[in-house]
Amino acid sequence: MPSRRSRVGMRPEPITHRLTIADAPPDTSTKHRVPAPTMTEPLLEAHNLHRTGDNGTPLLTDVSLHVEPGQRWAIRGSSGAGKTVLMRALALLAPIDSGEILFRGQPIENANVPRYRSSVIYLQQRPVLLEGTVEDNLQLPFRLRTHAKRHYDRDRIRELLSHVGRDESFLGRQREHLSGGEAQIVAVLRAIQMNPQMLLLDEPTAALDRDSVSAVESLVKDWLAEDSSRATVWVTHDDTQTQRMSDHVLHLAGGHVVAEP
Repeated sequence: MPSRRSRVGMRPEPITHRLTIADAPPDTSTKHRVPAPTMTEPLLEAHNLHRTGDNGTPLLTDVSLHVEPGQRWAIRGSSGAGKTVLMRALALLAPIDSGEILFRGQPIENANVPRYRSSVIYLQQRPVLLEGTVEDNLQLPFRLRTHAKRHYDRDRIRELLSHVGRDESFLGRQREHLSGGEAQIVAVLRAIQMNPQMLLLDEPTAALDRDSVSAVESLVKDWLAEDSSRATVWVTHDDTQTQRMSDHVLHLAGGHVVAEP
C-alpha cells in the first residue's frame, strides 16, 4: 500500500497537503516585505503529477515543475494541453490522481490550505468580482478569518493605481461599469496587496486590449521588483509576452512536458 505522503491529492480521498503555520507570510502591512526563503530551497515543487479526466482521458501525465525564489516561469501549449489543469492543481483548486506538491520543501495539510492560498495566489482569465465598488472588492480578503489580523491599506492601493494611470476615483467605480481590463486590474490589485510569495497567472490578459495588458504586466513587474524572492508562473499564448514576463518556459502537449516546439 502506498504511503500517506505518496497519496497526496489522490482521488477520491480528500486532498492532503501539509503546510506549517510558520511557512505562512507574516501578518504585516503591504509596506513590509516577506523575508526571502533560503535561496537553495525551491519555493514550489510539483513532482510527477498525474490526472485523468472522468472519461478516462489523460489530462496530466508525469508533469513536474520546480520554481525557485525569484524565477518567472511561462507555461506554453496549445488549447487542451493541460495548462489550466496544471495551474489549478498547483493552486490546490483541482485534485490530482498521484504525485506531490510541496511548498518550501514541505507537503501541505488540509488545515493550512487557506494560508497556502494566501502565499500562492491563482488568477484566472475571467476575474471574479462581487457586487459593489472596486474598493469593496479590494477590502474583501480582509474580512476572511485567515486575514483577521491584517488591514486594508488604502494609501498603498492609491500608490499602485498611480502606476497604471488610475486615480482614487477608480475605487468608487461599480463592478458592472468596469471593462474586462479594468476588472482584471482589480483582481491583480486584490492579489498583490496580500503580499503573496507567488502568483499563478492563468492567461490573465488573453482577452484584454493592449493598454490593459500593459497595466496588468506593469503591476506584476512592480510587485516582483519589491522582493527578489517572489516568483510567477504565467500561462500565455503570446510569444512577446513570454519574452517580457518569463525567464523559464515549460511546454505542455497532451498533458505531457515536451521539448520546445
